[in-house]
Amino acid sequence: MATVTIGKKACTVNPLKMSQPIGGALAFMGIRDSMPLFHGSQGCTSFGLVLFVRHFKEAIPLQTTAMSEVATVLGGYENVEQAIVNISNKQKARLIGICSTGVTETKGDDVDSYIKLVRQQHPELDDVSLVYVSTPDFKDAFQDGWEKTVAKIVKTLVKDPPEDVVRDPKKLVVLPGCHMTPGDLDELRDIIEAFGFEPLFLPDLAASLDGHIPDDFTPTTLGGISLEEIADLGNASHIIAIGEHMRLAAEALKEKIGVPYRLFDRIIGLLPTDALFAHLMAISGRDVPMKFKRQRSQLVDAMLDGHFHTGGKKIAVGLEPDFLFDLSSFLVDMGCQIEVAISTNSVPILERVPSESVLIGDLEDLESMAPGCDLLITHAHGRQASERLHIPLFRMGLPIFDRLGAGHITAVGYRGARDLIFDIANTFIANAHVATPDTWYPHPTGDSENKAFTTTVAH
Repeated sequence: MATVTIGKKACTVNPLKMSQPIGGALAFMGIRDSMPLFHGSQGCTSFGLVLFVRHFKEAIPLQTTAMSEVATVLGGYENVEQAIVNISNKQKARLIGICSTGVTETKGDDVDSYIKLVRQQHPELDDVSLVYVSTPDFKDAFQDGWEKTVAKIVKTLVKDPPEDVVRDPKKLVVLPGCHMTPGDLDELRDIIEAFGFEPLFLPDLAASLDGHIPDDFTPTTLGGISLEEIADLGNASHIIAIGEHMRLAAEALKEKIGVPYRLFDRIIGLLPTDALFAHLMAISGRDVPMKFKRQRSQLVDAMLDGHFHTGGKKIAVGLEPDFLFDLSSFLVDMGCQIEVAISTNSVPILERVPSESVLIGDLEDLESMAPGCDLLITHAHGRQASERLHIPLFRMGLPIFDRLGAGHITAVGYRGARDLIFDIANTFIANAHVATPDTWYPHPTGDSENKAFTTTVAH
């Protein structure tokens, strides 16, 4: 078990973590015709907007209640009301997802009461769904905002099924963790559909932030799971949750519709993927399709080929807790050593990270502890540390704004794990020291014949 230590620095120098409102807003972006709304200052929203645009390279729907100093002191009801009415009238959003920020949480705005007042004063908004999530950015992190938001969506938007509900044996609900990319969801969808299921992802970023060109402009989200599909989840037969932080939403959905769930705390690598396929075989009664057996064989071969380059390598990793546990476990399976593990906030799963210790800290901590490591793994803000330490950086997580295709990075399934092995091994190969004639030097004894020989060869 890893020892989890919380850093005691007076300030964060190079932040690793993203805030709770960022995680909440991203979860709302996986629902069709929705508009995330930050209840806070314009600066809070601008920061999140820029981060998402640079990462996904897409138009991002995100609005603000634009709280001023005076409004913050007096209370933000009028700002919330005006924002909801404007978004409904001008942008035709069917769901407005409200995330609190530090300034309004410090003031103590009762947004749930605000929403009740808006409902009373604006009956024309009866068809607009309003979901409020408390996501103060002065505590917890990105993963927690996603976790709370998905759970609140389940509690608010999923209808209670009737007592005589008829379960659809093909309907399977997937609650993906915040560390899963649109590419991961697409791969997972292909796997689940191959067993005859019709998976519904909540949220579904693969349908909204996968980088497609829409037929028409829309100011809200481009796609995702619909409100009708969320409301009708009550007749589903199966639930799969991915990541320990999705247990809260899985428990909420289980309580709501009365269906047990299966939670996978790992999804990257051979054994976790085998466990997923075994579960799908058990609930579907079908054998694994031949193409996946072939892909599994390819993954095993990739592990054999890749371990020559990954075995014994020392890795420094800085990621959100569940992603840190999942990816570091995969790296250890490939023979790597997790020398440095940095995460954003203390949660129980960090004790299971295959490292001697996990520090709750920032990227300055990662940089100070990483000398001697062979690879850094974190998001794009680790690039300066990589340059200063002359250690290659393998980009994972959010944000990745200095490379294309961040939304399509795929690590799940046999194919995803296979390609991840190749990418990491190729990073080691590209940065390996290779002897060349220029690295040959005269013999240290000063022997004239040896010196003449080496000098001739070198030139």
